[in-house]
This record gives sequence, structure tokens and C-alpha cells, in this order.
Amino acid sequence: MTFVQIVDYETSRPEAVDEVIDRYLEKTKGRRTVSHTVVGRDRESETHFVDVVEFPSYEAAMKNSHLPETDTMFQEMTALCDGMPRFTNLDVVRDEHLNTLLANRMFGEIAMKGDLSVVDEIFATDYRDHDISRPEVKIGRDGIREDVRMWRSAFDFAFTLDAQTAQEDYVTTLWTFSGKHRGEFMGIAPTGRDCTMTGTTVFRCEDAMIKEGWWHYDAMRLMRDLGAM
Repeated sequence: MTFVQIVDYETSRPEAVDEVIDRYLEKTKGRRTVSHTVVGRDRESETHFVDVVEFPSYEAAMKNSHLPETDTMFQEMTALCDGMPRFTNLDVVRDEHLNTLLANRMFGEIAMKGDLSVVDEIFATDYRDHDISRPEVKIGRDGIREDVRMWRSAFDFAFTLDAQTAQEDYVTTLWTFSGKHRGEFMGIAPTGRDCTMTGTTVFRCEDAMIKEGWWHYDAMRLMRDLGAM
């Protein structure tokens, strides 16, 4: 279970605090267990800061706390604060990056289930689609519908979502495509062959809609599986 520690403090020397943190990160390379940090400054008070420090688990956090550099950092940081920092320890019980839900609906509901009505729900009207297999950029929702119809008419397939990350407005999904060739595809008559390829899709989201997408995949492997290479 992911563990998060919130550190709430006041300081009139935020640049010095940053230097302490940077030194800590440099000295603990390869040993620290921190997975993610966020530092926020209060809009209503320029001396009020909140740090959110994420660990894979409580046990990982305890291991990190036993590093001698962690104690040194705490002592140096406390010396720069106006008063003692306040700590809140949290077990994360729900963690959702809502833009990943849009990406997952694309793979699950549109691509695999063929529900094209979902296109209007998750793609912007001026969506821009970049695909490694073509030089031009497709603009609009109809491009997604055309591509889905083409793939679904050529293959019985499924996507396995192997890994997914979300950062700011971007969602990156590493996937594996597995399908059986049952219809004409790029001039290749149905072969009945089982095909597999891996790929990565990056979606940029805006206003709770997918605004732009980039598709990169191992097209050569797919062609080999189809006997075209």
C-alpha cells in the first residue's frame, strides 16, 4: 500500500530549504526509497509550505528514515524553519489520475468492445492523431472511428495494458496487441494467423477530453506475423 507523508512548515528561507533537499537527493542516490515528491507554497502566505512525500509502502518509508542522511536533512531543514515542522502520515486508500480513465476507455470500450459512441464522450472535436504508420496528422473524431473500424474488420484482437504513467496533461500507456487476422488488412488477404505487437500510446488531455494522441508500435513485427516480410 502506498504511503504518503505530509510535511507542513513555515520558512522565510525556501531557497536554502531547496538546497538541503538537493544535497539529500544527491547523497542518497541508489539507496533512498522515496518515489515522488511535491512541494507546494501557500498562495495566502508566502512563508507557508507543504511537502508531499510518497513511498511505495510504509515499510519503505521506515527504511528511508533509517538512512543517516535522512536525519541530517531533517536537522538542517528544522534549523531553517520558523518552528517545528508538522508531520501527517497517510496510508493511500484511493489513487486515481482521472486522465488515465480516458485512455482506458479508449482501449477497453472503443477499441476492444467497438463502442464508437464513446468517441464523442472522450475525444475533443478537434482531436489530432499522430500515427507512426502514416505521415499526415488526422484531425477530428472521425479519424478515430475510421481507424477502429479498419482494425476491427481485420482482426479479432485484445489489448493488454502493460504499464501506464500520468504526468500533468499526458497519459502514456505501454501495451501489447494480440489478435487473429480474419479480414483484409493493408492489401493482405485474411491469413488466420495469430499476431502480436507491442506499442506505446501517449494522449494529451485538456478539459477532461483527449486532445491529441501519438501511436508508436512495432509494425514490422506485425507484418512478419502476417507473412508479409
